[in-house]
Amino acid sequence: MPNRFTKMHGIGNDFVIVDWREDAGRTPNAARIAALADRHTGIGFDQLISIEPARDPSCEFYYGIWNADGSPSGQCGNGVRCVAAWLYRDGVIERDTDVRLESPSGPVTVRVLDESRVVVDMGEPDFDPASLPFAASALAATYTLDVVGERITFGAVSMGNPHAVVFDDDLADPRIDLLGPALTAHPAFPLGVNVGFAQRLGPDRLRLRVHERGSGWTRACGTGACAAAAVAQSLGMAAPVVNVELPGGTLTIEWHGPGHTLWMTGPAAFVFEGEV
Repeated sequence: MPNRFTKMHGIGNDFVIVDWREDAGRTPNAARIAALADRHTGIGFDQLISIEPARDPSCEFYYGIWNADGSPSGQCGNGVRCVAAWLYRDGVIERDTDVRLESPSGPVTVRVLDESRVVVDMGEPDFDPASLPFAASALAATYTLDVVGERITFGAVSMGNPHAVVFDDDLADPRIDLLGPALTAHPAFPLGVNVGFAQRLGPDRLRLRVHERGSGWTRACGTGACAAAAVAQSLGMAAPVVNVELPGGTLTIEWHGPGHTLWMTGPAAFVFEGEV
């Protein structure tokens, strides 16, 4: 990792952004990332994100994502908004202009609305269990698994990374603190899964807590908000536009169903720059 970095966050989901445009193809050391992610002895972050030259000629830039434990991630909704804001501040992309970026899970389109707000085309939600991957015998609206002695019902969807969405009427219930890590590591998800616990507050409003594989409980998860809205709509529980309230703030998710891509709108904030 280079000495210089930028600390950013999207509604409390925090990142270290590193500029590897002149040093592409680096393979970061997982132990080093984990040490830097430590909130007591390092910088502290949920994910490390690199900005690099695009591999895909149809894209302007590539961004790599690594979780706090050093494991790679395929997508990060809050992170891509921060990448777009970083590129805008650097003067290489313009405001109110669609820009195609390349993520580890494929291209996304971003549009900077102003210095601190970005809208992202997150692609079409993929409900095929194989896309997560998830060991289900067939595609279904919901699935059930035994998790720490409880039978859990959930929806499953990929937003470039895997998500299980559990609907619950009480997100403060202590049992959720056990269910999140247990479902994340359930053997039915061979690569792990991000677990969202969603409370329906109305057709256009959800409340959400997310346990991320590789990072644990987080103040916000952009792809988790997308997944929760998509699962809720697929079950007839939500309108096409949903405000998803996370511990760190609110994201607006718009999806008009199969055949359409899903759009996420939310803030991106600069915290500080430094060197290690």
